Amino acid sequence: MNVFHKTARSLFLIATALIMMLPLVIPVTNSLMSEREIASNYGFIGKMPDAGSGAKDLFVNLKLIPDWVSFEQYGRILLETPIFLNMFWNSVLLVVPIIAGQAVVGALAAYAFAMLRYRGREALFMVYLMAMLMPFQVTLVPNYIIADILGLGNNAGAIIFPGIFSAFAVFMLRQFMLSVPYAYVEAAIMDGASHPFIFSRIIVPLLKPGIAALVILLFVDYWNMVEQPLIFLDDAFKQPLSLYLSRIQQEAIGVGFAASVMYMSPIVLLFLYAESYFVQGVQLSGIKG
Repeated sequence: MNVFHKTARSLFLIATALIMMLPLVIPVTNSLMSEREIASNYGFIGKMPDAGSGAKDLFVNLKLIPDWVSFEQYGRILLETPIFLNMFWNSVLLVVPIIAGQAVVGALAAYAFAMLRYRGREALFMVYLMAMLMPFQVTLVPNYIIADILGLGNNAGAIIFPGIFSAFAVFMLRQFMLSVPYAYVEAAIMDGASHPFIFSRIIVPLLKPGIAALVILLFVDYWNMVEQPLIFLDDAFKQPLSLYLSRIQQEAIGVGFAASVMYMSPIVLLFLYAESYFVQGVQLSGIKG
């Protein structure tokens, strides 16, 4: 009976995993179809069916395996759609400074909250938690007003600077630092080490899994951002790729599949590269509250 239960559980987990992978598999396989095959499977999408058409017109001929493998859609997106590459690099130039800045600022602030002893530390950290729990819509108007005062209207800085000083990195890295024994810091102080030395030579090397987990979470969040660029960037040529995907899928479904694959590739590759660090960092960041 035990063997039967284990087999049934394994089959259930495998089936669940396959279902969860469908949103990833469908864009990849459909992006390898020719334009004619895409049109035969999804040609009616975006068109209103006639009043006299039957219910069969509303079905999608979903296929996971193309009849013939074709890279036609990738050629169109890379060679005939220059705005795609422009917006891809817009996304990179927005996300990379935010992640790098937030990792540095978050690590320094987390060290102050986790390893330094001073009055009001917990109360100040609670203020950070309140800022982190506030939805984006609450801080939208103040951020917009400040960006306008600083002359950052229709500028990437209106998104980058608030992103760098987000409270999420401080919270996550502080939780991770609390798992580091404070005896390390005490021993270093007794040996005459300064706090910059302790931070750079002791804490940061131990913090690598936490930083890796933070980078992956931030990359997924900011790579997919929609509200900030939609509000702060009026010029369509300055907007990131996340805003362009909806438009390109309406124009050409096959190209939309190829664009979706290229859009999600950096996230998948980053996760595969830092998977072990990510799992370790998430686990350790939740040891203490």
